[in-house]
Amino acid sequence: MLPRAFNRKLIAPSNIISKNFLTSATKINQLISKKNILTRIQAPNLSNLNQIRCFSSSSRNYDAFSPLDTFPRRHNGSSSSEIKEMLDSIGIKDMDELISKTISTNILLKKPLALGEGLAESELLKRIKSIASKNKIYKSYIGMGYTNTIVPPVILRNILESPAWYTQYTPYQPEISQGRLESLLNFQTMVTELTGLSISNASLLDEGTAASEAMYITFVVGKRERFTFFIDEKCHPQTIECIKTRAECFDINIVVGDALKFDFETCGKDLCGVLVQYPATDGSILDYSSFTDKIHSLGGKVVCATDLLALTILVPPGEWGADIAIGNSQRFGVPLGFGGPHAAFFACKDEFKRKIPGRLIGVSRDSFGNKAYRLSLQTREQHIRREKATSNICTAQALLANMAAMYCVYHGPEGIKAIANRVHNLTKALEAEIKKIGYKVKTEHFFDTLNIQIEGGCEQIYKRALNERINLRKVDNNSIGITLDETVTKEDLENLIRVFANDSSYKPNLSEDCNSSIPDKLIRTTPFLQHPVFNSYHSETEMLRYIYNLQSKDLSLVHSMIPLGSCTMKLNATTEMIPITWPEFANVHPFAPVDQVGGYKLLLKELEHDLAEITGFDGVSLQPNSGAQGEYAGLRVINAYHKSRGDKRDICLIPVSAHGTNPASAAMAGMSIVHIKCEKNGDLDIKDLEEKAVKHKDRLAAFMVTYPSTYGVFETRVVEACEIIHKNGGQVYMDGANINAQIGLCNPATIGADVCHMNLHKTFCIPHGGGGPGVGPIAVKSHLAPFLPSHPIVKTGGEKGIGPIASAPYGSADILPISWAYIKMMGGKGLKSATQLALLNANYMANRLSNHYEILFTNQNGMCAHEFIIDLRPFKDSADIQAIDVAKRLLDYGFHSPTMSWPVPNTIMIEPTESESKAELDRFCDAMIAIREEISLIEKGIQPKGDNVLTNSPHTIQILVQDTWEKAYTREQAAFPLKYLTQQKFWPSVGRLDDTFGDLHLMCSCPPVEDYIE
Repeated sequence: MLPRAFNRKLIAPSNIISKNFLTSATKINQLISKKNILTRIQAPNLSNLNQIRCFSSSSRNYDAFSPLDTFPRRHNGSSSSEIKEMLDSIGIKDMDELISKTISTNILLKKPLALGEGLAESELLKRIKSIASKNKIYKSYIGMGYTNTIVPPVILRNILESPAWYTQYTPYQPEISQGRLESLLNFQTMVTELTGLSISNASLLDEGTAASEAMYITFVVGKRERFTFFIDEKCHPQTIECIKTRAECFDINIVVGDALKFDFETCGKDLCGVLVQYPATDGSILDYSSFTDKIHSLGGKVVCATDLLALTILVPPGEWGADIAIGNSQRFGVPLGFGGPHAAFFACKDEFKRKIPGRLIGVSRDSFGNKAYRLSLQTREQHIRREKATSNICTAQALLANMAAMYCVYHGPEGIKAIANRVHNLTKALEAEIKKIGYKVKTEHFFDTLNIQIEGGCEQIYKRALNERINLRKVDNNSIGITLDETVTKEDLENLIRVFANDSSYKPNLSEDCNSSIPDKLIRTTPFLQHPVFNSYHSETEMLRYIYNLQSKDLSLVHSMIPLGSCTMKLNATTEMIPITWPEFANVHPFAPVDQVGGYKLLLKELEHDLAEITGFDGVSLQPNSGAQGEYAGLRVINAYHKSRGDKRDICLIPVSAHGTNPASAAMAGMSIVHIKCEKNGDLDIKDLEEKAVKHKDRLAAFMVTYPSTYGVFETRVVEACEIIHKNGGQVYMDGANINAQIGLCNPATIGADVCHMNLHKTFCIPHGGGGPGVGPIAVKSHLAPFLPSHPIVKTGGEKGIGPIASAPYGSADILPISWAYIKMMGGKGLKSATQLALLNANYMANRLSNHYEILFTNQNGMCAHEFIIDLRPFKDSADIQAIDVAKRLLDYGFHSPTMSWPVPNTIMIEPTESESKAELDRFCDAMIAIREEISLIEKGIQPKGDNVLTNSPHTIQILVQDTWEKAYTREQAAFPLKYLTQQKFWPSVGRLDDTFGDLHLMCSCPPVEDYIE
């Protein structure tokens, strides 16, 4: 009999606990003592053998030919006996009764998902290895913002492949996020110092979206009275098209031309900004200092798309007057991955700091005056300001920003500059040989890219290169582009030169004594990366310890469940993660010829098919690289559909319970928002919806609905709501954030939606990465399919596509194998079982906690969906305790806080997911019940208001070892309120953060706080 090795109550190798040991609790206890096995929680009675879950013949029928490594039993956290216990505790006979009392029968699917049987884990790996082999790994010199890079193995193994880094949540609870916050602050420092600008954010999605955000800022600071944005024709083509897509919604006039020749006087006072690329897409390096002065004299702003590696030897944009610098940090140790995920950067002058998009890491202090890091200026964000937000924060790539920052820490300023000089020297040597052979190099001053003129056409050279497994950029019929990178060897360069010489015996004379191609006035003279963090960890030993030091400060799924409502922090299985670092997936350029990416094409086609089957829709786009981007793309598709019919529709109806990203995305899509009320029980106010749909029927574009609702219930009248919208000429957009409660039971198309996005980083197991990567593909009905996002380089989307909303044709393609693998291993039945268990887990927890807290919303049968809301508002009057106090106290119990004060202020929203075991659910419930008892002590006057175990939480080791202790509670009550904490305790590294201080004293780079504040 096989043990269930992933059991969290007993961590032991599967070969230690044999069938014999399972017959005696005494022997088990002896084994634990003998082997010194660490128990995850203190189980007072191990004689209950259900605590040690193993599969018996009753839970699965084995035969001689069945694989034993089936996946659903590993993904779903509870055994059949535990499921029975949970059903019994809430008075439900079986799963069928649970579903009938939770979901309206009129939306339940009539047939199972046609996704086949789930593959065993070993079968899955064999299958995906076969698919990966269909990708051809050529040496790529295509460039266009994407280059090969060497990922330092210490970073590859200990960050990209480490669940302690990739399963972290966004650092909204800074006391248990100090590690990644420090690393992201390193990223911001790296960007500000290399660009020469005052402030940087903690990453954006990609270069195209970062450029679009920059365009929008120039429009906003121009008070929305300047409508012309100029793009230099030497920018990357995908960036140009991304900006055009975004500009359309704001009626911004995009002009593309030669920036140094264009007469900007013709724009008058209408010019809001200009984008230039430095170095340009053709490799040229131009002096923009006087040009910038001219644009500023006309009232416009200058945006510079740039390359961080080049800026180690080029004068940074901030020094020649640029207002904003954007770009992609991919070449700092992040694999190509067929286009993503990669961390874009955005730096700007200090005057734009309260308008900068995305997340911003700042330095503040904790409740004891110690330096601490936090997310700054959150009042800009969509969850507070909704459609008036200046930032839609679900646009970050934290995991990849951490990799880029660590690459810079590992190499240091001298190492980074040495890499840059080597790349430049290789390029100079290539130029000399190309000229010697007889070709004209059109790029006079360059860093790593040459534009070579080929008289009579470049097709023959291009084909010769392909025959040598080399990819070049075909700029046009008579020009070839070549971009070199740090992976290029002397042998690579010689092979490349022989292609141009058309002579396999040609022996290049590569000189190491090459003069720089960069004009003296554009050579950087200012120092960069002087902070000790960039000058201390250059051996692998020191780097490893630094990574683990930061890691130890961060709570992730390796420690405990992260019960965030609407964020679905579920298992990110190892088998799903393994393929993404295989060279066949990681080392593919996004613009590689289509016959080289057969593996990717097959996998993406299968994923599109499976997502269409799950949602019931007809077309899918995988391009959106975040949930917010998915919302934006879906709404743009709706816009395009109405426009194609000659309809001028711009009203979007959004319930007040909607996700905060919904109004922000609708505003980005150029829509006007009309809010819809909700009933006291959380249901949509159908009467208000109908009245406003009729009132705006001539302009009604869309209705955005989250289902199950953000209040955590399956509303019974959702079909009626969709019918009302359609009757009045609108389209229904379903926010798919809660689709983990639908799969296999119902789907958006059957309910009546026309388009939805899916958060692959939630429901479909792509890990959150500490705040990104995320993927938000959209699925649509057939009438919307022609408008799916297109791309200027690689054909994607529909024939009437809205244009690209991301730089790469398939967004963050390198992590799509994760979701593909999850679906393939679960199969149709497995996915349905996961949904059922997610619903059961939430209802079980809600039932346990209902004796201690008020559960805010349930349906007519007293059931919630996959998440539920606990009302903490009464404790404000009874004990002066608010949601933030409960959230911070949970940190002392070793748990990340649930979603706090949203969608209802002063509440918490809990989502357990199907991956967590009953033991873990109970452990969290025990913590919440213990916290309720602590609140009771305050209510009874035993503990004082304002100075108690909750308001002083979290408690650090440093606090507890102080010589004096003058609290009204003991040290043990502070640190070890429940016995399991004596066995495994996660310690917050700082006390509660002072948010007000941080926003008033904004510091967003590495130097210590003492340097800024007296």
